[in-house]
Amino acid sequence: MVETGMDEKLGLKELVAMGVGGMVGGGIFSVLGLAVGVAGHAAPVAFILGGVIALLTGFSYARLGLRFQSDGGSFTYLEHAFRHRNIAGIGGWLLVAGYIGTMALYSYTFGVYGTAMFGGNAHGIAMHHFLQSMILLVFLGINLYGVKAAGKSEDVIVMVKVLILSLFAVIGFLYIKTDYLFPVFNQGLTGVLMGSALIFVAYEGFELIPNAVKEMKNPDRDLPRAILISILITTVIYILVATVAVGNLSPSDIARYKEYALAVAAKPFLGRAGFMLIGLAALLSTASAINATLFGTARLAMVMAKDKDLPRVFAHKERLRNIPWVSLVFITAVTIFFVNTSDLTIISAFASSTFLLIFASINLSAFRLRRKSISEQRCL
Repeated sequence: MVETGMDEKLGLKELVAMGVGGMVGGGIFSVLGLAVGVAGHAAPVAFILGGVIALLTGFSYARLGLRFQSDGGSFTYLEHAFRHRNIAGIGGWLLVAGYIGTMALYSYTFGVYGTAMFGGNAHGIAMHHFLQSMILLVFLGINLYGVKAAGKSEDVIVMVKVLILSLFAVIGFLYIKTDYLFPVFNQGLTGVLMGSALIFVAYEGFELIPNAVKEMKNPDRDLPRAILISILITTVIYILVATVAVGNLSPSDIARYKEYALAVAAKPFLGRAGFMLIGLAALLSTASAINATLFGTARLAMVMAKDKDLPRVFAHKERLRNIPWVSLVFITAVTIFFVNTSDLTIISAFASSTFLLIFASINLSAFRLRRKSISEQRCL
């Protein structure tokens, strides 16, 4: 982030941008095809269900963020909610695993779109493996070197990808084939539930907002609003994008181009240029998300090592710079192994299920702490 003056604090606009940018990352560009494949015409409903779960969890994060005013996030909340130390440790392990899963999803998506745009069909598989590994190694090098990503460049990337997806949704609505949308529940209600579970990773990211509570101008007012607004904006974008994709692709196209269905869905009304535009947004989004996630996950592992929830070696850092190089190298290596030995369905299912568990534990934490507060007030 760009260093600012001591008096400069984050307002509602910046916090909403943080939340939307965290959620509209690489996930939507790859999991959309999975959602449509499982939920069928009801893919937009699957995204609505995911948004409702995110909103309920968002209220818990807002309450906990205001109560503890800590940049430790989920790990701190679990530590306070449960007396048994191992529960917070397990929660920390889940967080690290979940973030490794999301980085695998982002790098997989980067490889898929990069191959589709520039790799051709001759050496597609080899190109895919090369690109998804290469992008992880590039950001490992950047993080080891200590180069700080400029906050303004991150804001530009967020604006670009949201603008591209919004244009895709607005223009695409004019070309929707209604017979592709009905019957809505052509895969049944079970398909909707399965689709929602698979795509939930696309909502991961709003939990980053409470981590910046100490940098907010008016946290009591802006933190709950920022979480609510960012989840609502993201949900609307996902519903529109999913509706346009379903309305412009036949079931056979979705099955064939599942991994980059969003780019293919732009072809009927924007041609090759639309395909390349969505591909560019995917590459920018996934690269940005990998960098931010690797940065945060390595430091989470370092904090956990200091608290003895991970081996002490993960706390090792350079003498002159606060760079947890052991954590960075280990996390990158595990991610490269995972992404090169799994397919999209496994990666998305792993990441989504992990974050569903994390968010369930956060909701339970908020409930337990609320009960403790009521008990404490009665004692007084």
